[in-house]
Amino acid sequence: MRRLTIGHSPDADDAFMFYALTAGLVPLVGPEPAEITAVHDDIQSLNERAQSAELDISQISAAAYPAVAHRYRITACGSSMGENYGPVVVAPRAMTPDDLAGCRIAVPGPHTTAFALARIYLPEFQPVQIPFDQAFDAVRDGRADAAAVIHEGQITYAAAGFAKVLDLGEAWFSDTGLPLPLGINIVRRDLGDHWCHAIATALAASIDYARANPSQALAHARAVGADLDEDITTRFTNMYVTDLTRNMGPRGHTALHTLFQRTSNHPPHPTPLDILPTP
Repeated sequence: MRRLTIGHSPDADDAFMFYALTAGLVPLVGPEPAEITAVHDDIQSLNERAQSAELDISQISAAAYPAVAHRYRITACGSSMGENYGPVVVAPRAMTPDDLAGCRIAVPGPHTTAFALARIYLPEFQPVQIPFDQAFDAVRDGRADAAAVIHEGQITYAAAGFAKVLDLGEAWFSDTGLPLPLGINIVRRDLGDHWCHAIATALAASIDYARANPSQALAHARAVGADLDEDITTRFTNMYVTDLTRNMGPRGHTALHTLFQRTSNHPPHPTPLDILPTP
């Protein structure tokens, strides 16, 4: 029996797309029978765990991939891409991006795509690493002056009393005309070709199952995400489980290449796009 660990955030779209695979509702046809263990962790922790190849399959921030490309391959399915929307920089009052120069901005982690984009589209600021689900509290209690919010915070910030300073996905789209790769799914290289392709095939089937049975998959997503509001869960899942999630295709490939070019610490050595195809 092969034991495989799958890491993903408890965020609605990730729990939705992995539901059928982790629940054994779709086949995983590898070289031998497999037992799957799901690991739920925040995205920065998953980025860190990928650096030591701790998990066999994992969701990570797209901007974190260059550091782990030697250990993992990307699946063409399972990515979270924003089409002219993405993480939102918010503040307790109306401000412009220029007003944030030198300010303390809460970010969900140094390896996250949100942080990488904030460094591109905001003036120089002081990053304060805060768990993503504490971003609003960090601004309220004075640990930060503003926050780059991810996950459901992209929808709930106004109701929480915050004003949008900049949608980083809008800035990216205006700049590049491309979808914004936020999260991607990766598979350990040392599993070998057979397992890598089997996992990519099963993940695609899991996404198909969830889209064909949305009420079932959304109920699972709400349970994993600490009983999230049903409307917020549905809206957020619809934003980030799209046709590009099922298969990123040429636009997704170009978007990843562009992101790596703009955010990598080593631009002279471009990160290869080793992407497992979607069946």
